[in-house]
Amino acid sequence: MSWPQAQPAAAGRPPRPVLDGLWLFAPNRDSQGGSAWWLEVVDASGAQGVLIDCPAFNDANLAFLQEHSAGLAAACIVLTGRDGHGRLRRFQEALGWPVHVQEQEAYLLPGTQNLQPFAAEAELKPGLRLLWTPGPSPGAAVLLAQAPAVQASILFTGRVLSPVGPAALAPLRTRRSFHWGRWLRSLEQLRAWLPPDQPAWLASGAGLGALRGEALVPAGRNVLDQLNLTDLAAQAAV
Repeated sequence: MSWPQAQPAAAGRPPRPVLDGLWLFAPNRDSQGGSAWWLEVVDASGAQGVLIDCPAFNDANLAFLQEHSAGLAAACIVLTGRDGHGRLRRFQEALGWPVHVQEQEAYLLPGTQNLQPFAAEAELKPGLRLLWTPGPSPGAAVLLAQAPAVQASILFTGRVLSPVGPAALAPLRTRRSFHWGRWLRSLEQLRAWLPPDQPAWLASGAGLGALRGEALVPAGRNVLDQLNLTDLAAQAAV
């Protein structure tokens, strides 16, 4: 069944470059002010684009994605949690790309074409790996981009980590948060799952205002290792 092509609602402004092959979209009110990313990776199998969560559905963003994906071998959409879905259906109808979502939240996207749920882990291609990290939402996930896909490893954290100050990320509960205990266990599992000394950078899917104009958090592994999960668990009990 083919769907009528959705039309963007506004002109908007295109994303800004952050690193070679990485762009950050403007905050999206359809995703509670969250941040979406466009990543381009190149290896022996060819070039691929990955839209990580959904930006605002507007002319500028759609034109950017169509232009930047035109010369690539493949493109896809990765959802890091329910707060990043935004207008996913409209983007998928316009672009036709497969959508990777953790299976716990696939039911939130009825009728979406080419939906590809995953369970605990998935590998999109060498150097692009997904891990299920429930806590902020039941199907929250992170995406690790590492060599050979990128020169310096980047962990796209979704809402698992949010900015809490300049160069600082932490788990940040809201009224919509799913389960604090599982969240902290997910962070412990994440640290064990990551290769040594990775990632170099952290890219959050939450609003980035607390970073004071910066897009990425450097020394990502140190930031993760310095999280005191015991203290965070104790705070929840107070």
